[in-house]
Amino acid sequence: MAGTDAQSGTTQEPSLKRVMGPGLLLLFVVGDILGTGIYALTGKVANEVGGAVWVPFLVAFLIALLTGMSYLELVTKYPHAAGAALYTHKAFGIQFLTFMVAFTVMSSGITSAATASRAFAANFAEAFELDLGTGIGITLIALAFMAVVAAINLRGVSESVKLNVLLTCVELTGLLIVIGIGLWALGFGNGDFGRITEFETGNRTALGGVIVATTLAFYAMVGFEDSVNMAEECKEPSRIFPKVLLSGLIITGTIYVLVSITAVALVPTDQLGAGDTPLLKVVEMGAPGFPTDIFAFITMFAVANSALINMLMASRLLYGMARQGVLPPPLGRVHQRRRTPYIAIAFTTVLALGLIAFVGEVPELGGTTALLLLAVFTVVNVAVLVLRRDTVSHKHFHTPTALPVIGAVACGFLVTPWTDRNPQQYTIAGVLLAIGVGLWALNHFAIRRLHTELPAEGARGPTTIELCDVRVDHDRSVRNRKMTTDQGIGNVSRDDQHGSPIP
Repeated sequence: MAGTDAQSGTTQEPSLKRVMGPGLLLLFVVGDILGTGIYALTGKVANEVGGAVWVPFLVAFLIALLTGMSYLELVTKYPHAAGAALYTHKAFGIQFLTFMVAFTVMSSGITSAATASRAFAANFAEAFELDLGTGIGITLIALAFMAVVAAINLRGVSESVKLNVLLTCVELTGLLIVIGIGLWALGFGNGDFGRITEFETGNRTALGGVIVATTLAFYAMVGFEDSVNMAEECKEPSRIFPKVLLSGLIITGTIYVLVSITAVALVPTDQLGAGDTPLLKVVEMGAPGFPTDIFAFITMFAVANSALINMLMASRLLYGMARQGVLPPPLGRVHQRRRTPYIAIAFTTVLALGLIAFVGEVPELGGTTALLLLAVFTVVNVAVLVLRRDTVSHKHFHTPTALPVIGAVACGFLVTPWTDRNPQQYTIAGVLLAIGVGLWALNHFAIRRLHTELPAEGARGPTTIELCDVRVDHDRSVRNRKMTTDQGIGNVSRDDQHGSPIP
């Protein structure tokens, strides 16, 4: 709650409301990972690797699990909003790198939410048999939907996560229907399990085909990293995150492998890879009388959940970085009654509305999102090793040292052109990063101007940015003193290393 600092006379911002326990957090993780990627990706992955379509999904799951272990150590060590950007800031203290990581993660979230909003509009029109084409009608529905998402987000995190529970259950039900129908049909002798071991990779080797397919399949696994941005709205995050995040990854990884095995065993790979609805072909072949129209509604709920979770993540990311002094302080303000970061929510909503209205569909967006996030995951895996020198007083998860090393190498490799990734993805990523550099310059100029103007007013005291700069210098000083104490010259207090948000 808001209060007044007795010494400075300044009003303190209220904290975010902690409402998420283990159950809600698990559904948040599962709902964010599942999304809608699996509905379209199964066929595309089959085109690259043939019947062994489950192998790239398994490899993508293992790489996500390695990076998830790094996130677990960091979120339990520093249980605050901002996620990867916060960890980058603490590990390297380079504001440009921190800003670019924050921009990359925010861009992936907002572009995914905008794309999900347009997909929601298209599925809405299909479900209710509206002849809207792809023009202004779809755009207006998408804009209205994003406005509803913003209203829910502003209303409170409790309302947002309760809606997430409902939407996650719906999208999970859709995938379980596919698995159930597929296994039922296979039990009666339909299909061919022998296809699941066949590699059809064209001119590539089997390994080369798996690598290319993994770059596609990895998009289905992204989302687990969003949950760490909700740390300040979780109850006892340092305690509940390890079991919850690992459980969420295992649940979704298992579902993906089962879906891919069922799909390729029941539907020949050439048919599975044709079109954009491979899982509907599984249902049509396994249960011809099943009303497939229901999947238009299931997909509509799934993309709605993707938009909701990504907008939650993006706003908390900006809030967390504003509290750390990397972004202007107003983005860190919290509504006195609703306990939500209302300015950050408004800002990210305006960006999403602009993308929906003026950008439309971007080709290779899914692959580009995965490419950018793999670069972020590489940084996070390195950051967890760098931050081993920073100790905290409370207990936290500790991942074996070998895992982030392997994770950094694997994620870094998947970023390179050696994976035979579509070159268009690098072009789109380059444009986005160039925009990020421009925004960093504007942000840097703005906060420097704020830094020079506020002292003249006399009554405000130091800004968040000033405190952040002092803190980075102080952290380095403490580390140097710690090295001295390890040589027997004394003990130095480390109370300021607990990851507490800057006042």
